[in-house]
Amino acid sequence: MDYDIQLNDVIQLMVKVDTENVNDKSVDENKNCEQSISNLNAEPSSSYDTKTLKKGISKYFKIQDAVDALDMQFGAWFEARIIDILKKENPEPEKSNEEPDVIFRIKLENETGDVTSDVSFNEIRPRSKYTYKKKELSEGQTILVNYNAEQPSTRGYWYDFIIEKINVRNLKGFLLVGKDRAKLQDCTIKFIDETKRIEKAILIEDRPEDYNSDMPPLRKTIYYCEKCKDVASKPCKDCGCSICSGKDEANTIILCDECDAGYHIKCLTPPLLEIPPEGEDWYCPSCKIDENEIVRAGDKLKFSNKKAKMASAKQESTARDWGRGMACVGRTKECTIVPKNHYGPIPGVDVGTCWKYRVQVSESGVHRPHVAGIHGRETDGAYSLILSGGYEDDIDNGHEFIYTGSGGRDLSGNKRVSDQSCDQVLSRMNKALALNCNVPLNKNGAEAKNWKAGKSVRVVRNYKISKFSKYGPKDGNRYDGIYKVVKYYPEKGKSGFLVWKYLLRRDDPEPAPWEKGGQELEMLYPPGYLEAQAKILTSPKTGAKRKRSTGNEESKTVKKNKVVPFKLNEKIAKAIKSDESNTKLWNECRSFLKAGKQVFLSKIEELFMCICCQEVVYLPVSTECKHNVCKACLLRSFSAEIFNCPHCRFELGKDFKVTVNENLSTVLLDLFPGYEANR
Repeated sequence: MDYDIQLNDVIQLMVKVDTENVNDKSVDENKNCEQSISNLNAEPSSSYDTKTLKKGISKYFKIQDAVDALDMQFGAWFEARIIDILKKENPEPEKSNEEPDVIFRIKLENETGDVTSDVSFNEIRPRSKYTYKKKELSEGQTILVNYNAEQPSTRGYWYDFIIEKINVRNLKGFLLVGKDRAKLQDCTIKFIDETKRIEKAILIEDRPEDYNSDMPPLRKTIYYCEKCKDVASKPCKDCGCSICSGKDEANTIILCDECDAGYHIKCLTPPLLEIPPEGEDWYCPSCKIDENEIVRAGDKLKFSNKKAKMASAKQESTARDWGRGMACVGRTKECTIVPKNHYGPIPGVDVGTCWKYRVQVSESGVHRPHVAGIHGRETDGAYSLILSGGYEDDIDNGHEFIYTGSGGRDLSGNKRVSDQSCDQVLSRMNKALALNCNVPLNKNGAEAKNWKAGKSVRVVRNYKISKFSKYGPKDGNRYDGIYKVVKYYPEKGKSGFLVWKYLLRRDDPEPAPWEKGGQELEMLYPPGYLEAQAKILTSPKTGAKRKRSTGNEESKTVKKNKVVPFKLNEKIAKAIKSDESNTKLWNECRSFLKAGKQVFLSKIEELFMCICCQEVVYLPVSTECKHNVCKACLLRSFSAEIFNCPHCRFELGKDFKVTVNENLSTVLLDLFPGYEANR
């Protein structure tokens, strides 16, 4: 709570050593651990103590030999030159190391400055010169290839590679990464014409005369600039000067400390006479802070010329109403009781449930998008939709309605709605909704004979539909149950453009809110909404004109909806009474029955949440210490030989019988039907 840590946040924990209560040995071990960590983070050139190194010789390499060196950070091979050969005084024997006492000081070919690295014999080899022809490759062969692990379609670094399959345009196999030769499976090599032969070190006395001759150009690696492909003669604003695009006079190009863009000092207005001294920040004209934006003590904020042209500066003058901020607000919670691609009702949400804002509908999981009218996937189907009368071709008859697909409108310029300006196409969400119909997808439309066998669609009616239909709610958003797609077809709409229409028919066992026996439940408001409205109405600083108070009027307050207490059915009440191990928790839950079903279910989700998976317990196991854990979570803990309660670390023992609490499981399955689908 102190650090505002939410569920699913990634955090870092550090164990603090109590130096007052530990002995000197523990402190020394801690210091040694810190020293080891600092060694790991050190530069490669400092991995050996230079004081203990002396001039040495190698049987396989000479100074200025061209080699391939293994970089520990990337696990790839880079071209380098041997600058010096050194020798360790007391070498430790290493397996598969021909010269354990020799250290090679190398410099990468593409490295600028005097940066060097010290490597062992196993971390270098003669530079690969020979390029294979495709007919020379065979399965099981180890070669040197270019590969990008993050973006396989682009150029990357050079790795050892074992061929598993040779195709017409690529190679299939796995990479050998790093000194440990870790395998990276299922890699596809695109640059098949650049594969190199891996050279082995040979004794100096056995070298041929042309050993150092015909050295090929440097191999291509990841481009510094993807735009110009590192071509020095090609003008480029990304890697050259942002004004003239030139790359000449590189020593006069200065980088902005904010955006990293480069500028010739002569191209600036006014031009700089020299590059600022090292350690002094420099910002380009686009990033330089305008002095007018700095608010001094006692001053008010003034918009600079740059900010005055931005949309945010004109916010006060706009006449647009964005739902008083609730249309674009972010979610404060998310429905995790069922997966996002869940078809059918949401456990715990009854037909007739009403929410004030769309963001609340999203948080409940009934319709997850904040703005979009259809929630679905083009390759799967549609899970829910909002009926708000946004299209002029919509027709609402209660138990069935004609729904117009999405698209065909120009929403550029941050528009929320617009007139039809082109034909709709059967793609994206239109295709997703069509897939719910129990008939093969047809680009010309289709009708299902057995429409009830189609996929379920949750339907929410928005208050805006009330202008055209008597079945819409007077305010907010109301869940009206499950509908099925009967047919879909293209038709010319009232706008004159082609639109896709869908006939949806209700298929829900619960009565609709407008039917006999149906109900429209009390409106659910965001936390603190009613209190805030009451404060606004009773505040003397409202914008509305008020009559002078005589002292006899009662202050106006916001009318709260009547809360309907929730009643447990006989089956659930009996199971709760039989669940003796959780009597205390159930007594706490019962006290919330008078607050309504939604509050009661929220309390159950809170008290019967598994500490391991942070979800409502599934196949719950009740421990001796009065805690509840999912059976799968507890077995996973036991498989790691941890036989404690995940909640309180109570010792359960190896002989603890993992038995499902059937009474608790029955109650949860009845109150949250379908929640097991996500487990």
